[in-house]
Amino acid sequence: MLVALAALSWGTTGTTLKLIGADGATAALLVGAIRMLVAAPALVAVALIREGPLRISGRGFVLAGLCMAAYQVCYFSAVPLAGVAATALLAICSAPIMIALLAYVLIGEALTLRRLLALGLGICGAGLLLAGTGVGLGQGFGLGGLLALGAGFAYSLYAVTTKRSLAGTPPLGLSALTFSVAALALLPLVAARRSEALELAARGTSQLLYLGLVATAAAYWLYAAALRSIPAGAAAVAGLLEPLTATLLGVILFRERLGPAGFAGAALLLAAVLLLGLAGKGEPARASAGRIRACSR
Repeated sequence: MLVALAALSWGTTGTTLKLIGADGATAALLVGAIRMLVAAPALVAVALIREGPLRISGRGFVLAGLCMAAYQVCYFSAVPLAGVAATALLAICSAPIMIALLAYVLIGEALTLRRLLALGLGICGAGLLLAGTGVGLGQGFGLGGLLALGAGFAYSLYAVTTKRSLAGTPPLGLSALTFSVAALALLPLVAARRSEALELAARGTSQLLYLGLVATAAAYWLYAAALRSIPAGAAAVAGLLEPLTATLLGVILFRERLGPAGFAGAALLLAAVLLLGLAGKGEPARASAGRIRACSR
C-alpha cells in the first residue's frame, strides 16, 4: 500500500509539468532538479524534529543520492531525443527487471515464480499501456534510448542501495540524507540556468512545492519505509502503477485517447499488483527479516 501511494503520487509528475508549462527538455530537467532542492530541506527538517540528529550506519545514502540525481538527468535528457512515451517505456519497464536482478545479486532476494509472473505481467501491461497512448520516436532515438535505459538503471540501483542501507537505519533519516546528496549534485545545474529556474519558480510556485513536498519527499519516504518490509523486486512491480496513474490523468484532464492496447495494459498492470499482493500473503514473515539481516552484511 505504501509503494502504491508513492507510485500514485509519482504518476502526477507529468501532469504537473504540463500545468507549469515545462514542455522543453531544459525546463523539465530544471524542474527535476528544483524538486530535489525542495524535497531535501523538507525531509531534513522533519527528520530532525521526529528523530533528532541524523544517525546513519554506512554511506549507502551517498550512492543512492547520486543515483537519484543521475535519474533526473538521464530521464529528462532522453525525452527530446527518444520521445516522451518511448522514454517512459524504456525507463519504467526496464527498472523492475534491473531491480530484480540487482536485488538477487547484491542482497540475495529470492526470485519466486509468482513474483516473476507478476513482474512479467506488469512489464507487459506497462508496455501496452504506453503503446496505447502512441509511442512517438524522436530523431535521436539511439542516444535517447540509451539515456532512458540509464535512467532505469539509476533508479534500480537507488532502490537496491536504499533497501541495503535500511538495516538499522530509519527510513526518514535515510531519505533526508539521500535527497540532500541529490540536491547538492544538481545544484550546479540550477545555478547555471538561474534565470530560467527563477522564471519557472515564478510561474509555477505551487506546482513546484507540490512536486518537491508530496511527489518527491513524501513519496520517496513512503517508498523507503515500504522497503523495510517488502522485497525490492516486489516494490518495483507495485511501482508500475505510476504509468497507469499518469495515463489516466492524461485521459481525464487532457482528453488524451487510450486505445484497446492501453486498456489491456491497464488490466494487466492491475492483475500484476493483485498477484503481487497474493504472493506477499503467502510469504513467511521470517523471509523479510532474513533479507533485512542479509542487508547488514
